Amino acid sequence: MTTESRSIASDPKTYGRDLAGDDLDELIVNTIRALSIDGVEKAKSGHPGMPMGMADVAYVLWSRYLKHSPSNPDWPDRDRFVLSAGHGSMLLYSLLHLFGYEMTMDDLKNFRQWESRTPGHPEYGCAPGVETTTGPLGQGFANGIGMALAERMLAAHFNVDGEPPIVDHYVYAICSDGDVMEGISHEAAAIAGHLGLGKIIYLYDDNHITIEGDTDLAMSEDVGRRFESYDWHVQHIDGHDRSAIGVAIEAAQAERNRPSIIICRTHIAKGSPNKQDTAESHGAPLGEDEVRMTKENLGFPTEPSFFVPDVVRETLQGRTSSLDKQADSWKKHLAKWQQAHPDLAAVWEARMSRSLPEGLQDRLPTFEAGKAIATRNASGEVLQVLSAELPALVGGSADLHPSTKTLIKAESAVGRGEYRGRNLHFGVREHGMGGILNGMALHEGFIPYGGTFLIFCDYMRPSVRLAALSGIQVVYVWTHDSVFVGEDGPTHEPVEHYAALRCIPNLSVIRPADASETAVAWMIALERKDGPTALLLTRQGLPVLDRSDLPAADSIRKGGYVLLDVDDPEMILLASGSEVHIALDAARQLNGEGRRVRVVNLGCWEAFEQQAQEYRESVLPAAVTRRLAIEAGVSFGWDRYVGPHGDIVAIDRYGFSAPWKTIAEKLGYTTEGVVERARQLLTD
Repeated sequence: MTTESRSIASDPKTYGRDLAGDDLDELIVNTIRALSIDGVEKAKSGHPGMPMGMADVAYVLWSRYLKHSPSNPDWPDRDRFVLSAGHGSMLLYSLLHLFGYEMTMDDLKNFRQWESRTPGHPEYGCAPGVETTTGPLGQGFANGIGMALAERMLAAHFNVDGEPPIVDHYVYAICSDGDVMEGISHEAAAIAGHLGLGKIIYLYDDNHITIEGDTDLAMSEDVGRRFESYDWHVQHIDGHDRSAIGVAIEAAQAERNRPSIIICRTHIAKGSPNKQDTAESHGAPLGEDEVRMTKENLGFPTEPSFFVPDVVRETLQGRTSSLDKQADSWKKHLAKWQQAHPDLAAVWEARMSRSLPEGLQDRLPTFEAGKAIATRNASGEVLQVLSAELPALVGGSADLHPSTKTLIKAESAVGRGEYRGRNLHFGVREHGMGGILNGMALHEGFIPYGGTFLIFCDYMRPSVRLAALSGIQVVYVWTHDSVFVGEDGPTHEPVEHYAALRCIPNLSVIRPADASETAVAWMIALERKDGPTALLLTRQGLPVLDRSDLPAADSIRKGGYVLLDVDDPEMILLASGSEVHIALDAARQLNGEGRRVRVVNLGCWEAFEQQAQEYRESVLPAAVTRRLAIEAGVSFGWDRYVGPHGDIVAIDRYGFSAPWKTIAEKLGYTTEGVVERARQLLTD
């Protein structure tokens, strides 16, 4: 084929028809490269280098080994593919297009544009075939480990000895130098090795380049030896040798008891005459001239852009046609399995739908009015009942279950080769726990929860943010939720955390006022399937409110409600969590003095803001301008509710090391302290 004929592809129907074997493979790989660089070039923004460097690896994986079905993108037993190096998103979008997913050429041309299905980094829900939201490096790495853990746990419960398995798939990921540098990958990799998750196969793009330059600027460890120390199966290959790639993937598939990482030595921007192996190709378009020279160097037509030879499309879609048949075969097998094992089938259906049994809330524990119960303890009691009725509910803590009360007492722990349990021990690895929980939720079949002290939610924040962005169901059980942790001191006493969490869009943050509201808060979290929920729970005991003359605990579903009302209120006391009973006692004392004070329990701001304006006005009428908020955290955010004439009992500093009751007295978190602040406001 002459250079001239390569420069312009006038007839996609005939271009490349004479190619076969390695030559046809090379054309397909170069098509992937060309689509990726064209998408970035048209957008004038993006990361072309990684897709060009990993095109060989991706092609071999997707065309020969990945079990997927474009016609059945949500097929439960598909292999999961995670592009942890999410900056190379055009690689994934190009693959989805070429293999026949709902990813059109117009989608590729709209890369990084307003409301396109091809955002700058992959986002779960934007297009079929995108398994998770990646971009912040290391997150996809951890998500994949959660998916692999989910696969092993489902297999342990639903595969029947002597029968073809219902659950038997791999998790593949492409990860980068940045992924293996990020701390979350260390935490998650250690857990995967400890648990022996042999269905993980990660392909590491070892191109020695980050944004600043060569990786030797900041990285000198032996990554292979590091993963061997985690008990991973490690291989080193040339990432452009397609035969070696296939051999390595097959060796990894044969290793059933250890996760695998294949270290692929690659060249970033493979084929670019001037930008191969340079940092310039990492995060910027090649430029019009360099695109043309790159295509010429690869022997690929320079015009038109976004060119796909028909032979490439037909070859790849021929492969996926057989995969569609495999998915159909699995569905038939599932139907027979369901007939043969109706009890298991019912559990399978409930888990995949995350459905809740009728009347579940009515069967939750009730709590004696007036008794002092820490909401973390109430949560632990509720969890035992919920777990007995919801096999999808699984989770654990970052080495803190005796304190967070997150152990399912009737169930065993998940361990190496023992995946039937439901208790997960993450070790002191909050960051890894957060990413793994997301992966389990994305896999489906689970409602995962994770517990730690609220102060350590900072270690989890990137994963929490991505759970909210992705709209997935994860439950966070964060205990020791205030300065009333006491003697542990300011290092363990959250003050800014309520505000920091409330500003994450689509994260529902609930501070229940007592044990009864804690049970309802769990139900809210289980019913909410389109985003994560955080339960902020106390270490110290709180009196169970006597609801005989107060609204039911179920009122917390509206986020905020009038707990104690009076005719024509002249003041409103607002509070959340452990401060609600203080506000209630203070209002009763003030009302006994002839004042007219309403109490509003504002335990979940997000839910309250979703209520109709008429309801919110009924709870917080604009005419009542004297308002006092009470919360054991920073004042930030409360101004929206107290207004210009209100006041806030808050802690705009770090905490103290002292018995919690001493802290409460010194900071004014007592009935007497609140009454005094209210009197001042009433006399202003």
